[in-house]
Amino acid sequence: MLFLLIVISCKPAKKELSAQDIIDKTIAFSGADKVKNSKIGFKFRDKEYAAVRQNGDFKLFRFSNNSENETIEDVLSNNGFKRFVNGKLVKTNDSIANVISNAVNSVHYFSVLPFGLNDKAVNKKLLSSVTIKGKEYYKIEITFSKDGGGEDFEDVFIYWVGKEDFLIDYLAYAYHTNGGGKRFRALKEQCNKNGIRFVDFENYKPLNKEIALTNIDRAFEKNELIKVSEIILENIEVKLLKYKIEKDLWLGSYLIINLSHDVRKYTFLIYFYNFTCFVTSCNGNNK
Repeated sequence: MLFLLIVISCKPAKKELSAQDIIDKTIAFSGADKVKNSKIGFKFRDKEYAAVRQNGDFKLFRFSNNSENETIEDVLSNNGFKRFVNGKLVKTNDSIANVISNAVNSVHYFSVLPFGLNDKAVNKKLLSSVTIKGKEYYKIEITFSKDGGGEDFEDVFIYWVGKEDFLIDYLAYAYHTNGGGKRFRALKEQCNKNGIRFVDFENYKPLNKEIALTNIDRAFEKNELIKVSEIILENIEVKLLKYKIEKDLWLGSYLIINLSHDVRKYTFLIYFYNFTCFVTSCNGNNK
């Protein structure tokens, strides 16, 4: 009996996961680590989006048509924002460019979550675990440092990560633009493209505007939220980039994305990004 007690007492305690541990796992389990070297295209509502990311460089696209049926191409990259109309660069004043940039960035940011949750400006805090609809979740609060956190650095997010599968089924955020507010998103559908998980969400807002963001999951369980929209990504295409980047030779990278508006279908040849790489590395290895 004494020996048994000694063995039990010496058994190592189960390690408690930190907020960082959990975020690392959800990034790995959802395949979001693959986003950093990829080309991704999708349709969201009435606009087409595309992104190319490689080794910290990025170019985020949004395509739409205006009332005159002109093609509008908004491009956000490491070098700032540009707008093209029918392929020609047009000038935009700073205030308008800022609004458009935030809109483009927001759609792309949400589309590939949890990618980005290990950025330098991200602060993570582990809250008390909860159960939603019979499933146990880690609950993690995300805030942003002013330095590197963007214009909306004051926004606060909460992510609910499954304790068994380490996948995000729910997220909520408090924002300050346009008068501010809170939103809660619940998993609707999910799919896997080239090893990356993409999620469609039902989007809710609280009936009581004064509810604390940390309590919004309880409000969801009590049917105290109202559905305001659905976040659905369509026509998702993913191409993973595996070749090596260098800084000497100049090479263009292209991706064809089929786009459709109503009954009209057309194809854009997108000049995604001017990569610098070894030709021998790129040749035949863009998979």
